[in-house]
Amino acid sequence: MSRTAAAAPPHSDADTARDALAVLQPGFGGTTPPDWVLRLLDEGLGSVALFSRNIRTPEQVAALTARLRAQRPDLLVTADEEGGDVTRIEVREGSSFPGNLALGAVDDPDLTRAVAAELGRRLALLGVNFDWAPSADVNSDPDNPVIGTRSFGEDPALVARHTAAYIEGMQSAGVAACVKHFPGHGDTAVDSHHAMPRIDVDAATLDARELVPFRAALAAGAKAVMSAHILVPALDGALPATLSPAILGLLRAPREQGGLGYDGLIVTDGIEMRAISGAYGIARGTVMAIAAGADAICVGGGLHDEQTVLDLRDALVAAVRDGSLPAERLADAARRVRDVAAWAAERSGAAEGIAPGPEVGLQAARRALRITRAEGFTALDGPPFVASFAAEANIAVGTETPWGVAPALERLLPGTRSGTYRGSDVEALLAEAGERRVVAVVRDAHRHPWMAQALDALVARRPETVVVEMGVPQSPPRGALHIATHGASRVCGQAAAEVIAGA
Repeated sequence: MSRTAAAAPPHSDADTARDALAVLQPGFGGTTPPDWVLRLLDEGLGSVALFSRNIRTPEQVAALTARLRAQRPDLLVTADEEGGDVTRIEVREGSSFPGNLALGAVDDPDLTRAVAAELGRRLALLGVNFDWAPSADVNSDPDNPVIGTRSFGEDPALVARHTAAYIEGMQSAGVAACVKHFPGHGDTAVDSHHAMPRIDVDAATLDARELVPFRAALAAGAKAVMSAHILVPALDGALPATLSPAILGLLRAPREQGGLGYDGLIVTDGIEMRAISGAYGIARGTVMAIAAGADAICVGGGLHDEQTVLDLRDALVAAVRDGSLPAERLADAARRVRDVAAWAAERSGAAEGIAPGPEVGLQAARRALRITRAEGFTALDGPPFVASFAAEANIAVGTETPWGVAPALERLLPGTRSGTYRGSDVEALLAEAGERRVVAVVRDAHRHPWMAQALDALVARRPETVVVEMGVPQSPPRGALHIATHGASRVCGQAAAEVIAGA
């Protein structure tokens, strides 16, 4: 006599609410846990996200995460810590690590692995066990306003090998890596923080370019994948990747059917970003994302209050009640969150087995420099005038993190002076510089015509000018000394300053 499996017990509203909280990754305000966060941890909240507003000192962050984990030991504490230009844990001083473009320029996967392991070790010591990194985007459009130096480069094979090395290094410290932004944000000219980007290439190009690093990431054991808020008409003509069953289904589909065969955690990019919130609203977008196959909702970069979390929880519960979101789909998403939390809990002591590498970031930044010297150039032996040409930073990078070479040059050449400029007229700059040598610092000069014009005018008047390009180096070298740092982190600035000062 055949037997059939017992039917699963029906989901209660309490179970549904607990699962709904489990799939949210919200932020909060302040440097200590608010009461509402502690209460929701008891009610099922499975993750919290740390942003720069939560961070003052390493000791404070460690105490913050310890208090959170005392309330819920299996908690995922997430952070958007790429290193390089995108840092949260070193937001006020700049990162101790170069970003992906610098690591790709060196092209030593062992170095990338070591950098990620040291970054992971530091995150683990702070109590962070889930990192929204690395970016696996192929930088196929150098004019991209939001990826740029966050990408390892423009060659899919190079990006793939460094993505894999980064994941291996990060996860060796017991910190889950979340590779992003699937299916690839590199070929976009719009920032999804502000509007909906679109990638108009055929499926074959996507397969041979964008998807290559993601396949390498999954082979390396990435614990999570972050979806992108981008339209990819070759895969779905109507819905952005985060909300698309077809695109997230490509990630899930078996390899023999042309998919990537991934059964792990899918996290959305920030659901409050305008690409989603502007067109769908965050509550509807959250329900659509989970229904499409996402498992966790990143929220809290801009919205980080209790009511937002309750609204999203209630939207998911209501969708289960009205049948627009199957309870089984929500339960499956919550299970994947809990699986990663269990992995992180089991690996909680892994960082203690990693030997500290306090200088590995600076060593990598030094190796990433590309230096073009004019004949007869000599290192500076007196304090220069540092002129930084500044365009508006994208939201991922933010405006709080300092960049440039002036602080490092001040340490090496006391008396260094500096100024910041946002126009192509260099007369005021020259007046302030006086007789000092000028060090001109730019970031993506190829994307800002006024910046290129200012450099041309400055070098024409002062041929001995030193130029430091801290973005994607697309413009031809100019000046008596040209240094491409492939990123604007603190260690990139220090490495460039050492060359300028002959240190």
